[in-house]
Amino acid sequence: MTTPRENPSAAFLLGGDLPVARLGFGAMRLPAREIAGPANDPETSAAVLRRAVELGVNHIDTAWFYFHDGLSANGLIRRVLHPYPEDLVLAVKVGPVRHPDGSWGAPAGPRELVAGVHRTLRELGRDRLDLVYLRLHEDDEAVAERFGALAALREEGLIRHLGLSNTTTGQLAGAQRIAPVAAVQNMYGLFHRRHPEVLDACTRQGIAFVPFFSLESLGRPEPAEPLARIAARNGASPEQVKLAWTLARSPVVLAIPGTSSVAHVEDNIAAAELRLDPEDLAALDAVST
Repeated sequence: MTTPRENPSAAFLLGGDLPVARLGFGAMRLPAREIAGPANDPETSAAVLRRAVELGVNHIDTAWFYFHDGLSANGLIRRVLHPYPEDLVLAVKVGPVRHPDGSWGAPAGPRELVAGVHRTLRELGRDRLDLVYLRLHEDDEAVAERFGALAALREEGLIRHLGLSNTTTGQLAGAQRIAPVAAVQNMYGLFHRRHPEVLDACTRQGIAFVPFFSLESLGRPEPAEPLARIAARNGASPEQVKLAWTLARSPVVLAIPGTSSVAHVEDNIAAAELRLDPEDLAALDAVST
């Protein structure tokens, strides 16, 4: 995998000033494969992180509420990677409220969002966060007030760039009236293209679009063809084909597949070098729609 350090022209400029490889890493599965557990072996998760960075990943997506039985994604990231490489971009999320027992509360208000940012700064051992997403829900009517609280922290210098997660085009436009939006993180993949109009808006404006669950089918049956045939012809795994398709959707797409397996992280990151031809992309488009 070519890293931004080795080939700056291959990087995406997140927020216009942070060069990142287009294939990064999502930390949600570091504490546990499933949000409800059981907890992973900490040393295995640490090895996954080390290997991802060794292979050129310099964009890691995390959140303070990724934890299980005392093992947290932020804690692992700090233990394994601190002092951080100069080019490492850590993207974080705030918005959900999660209690120590793992249960979820109501969405965070402005005061809780500010507390979440300060908690994340402490957990990661940083003075400023590279990118902070506000996690929304579709009928969120308090976007301005909540996003405004994060925009104030940006003005204070605690946040470099702001993003939105799980957003609509209307919410994006509303947030942009308050402060610049550098990235959007929405559910999107080969078999679940939710809100494609958001991707279109990001492409037009040069905003990073960071799909989550891009490897999942979310309960939809995955047809054996043409995915298996395209994978075999390219000497790739089906997961690599999905990631290559995702990256091909737009030059603003940044993939962040997550895993708790070293073998899987190696397989995922290798997908950055896979280029599908137009016929393959058309076949995948047809089957996924």
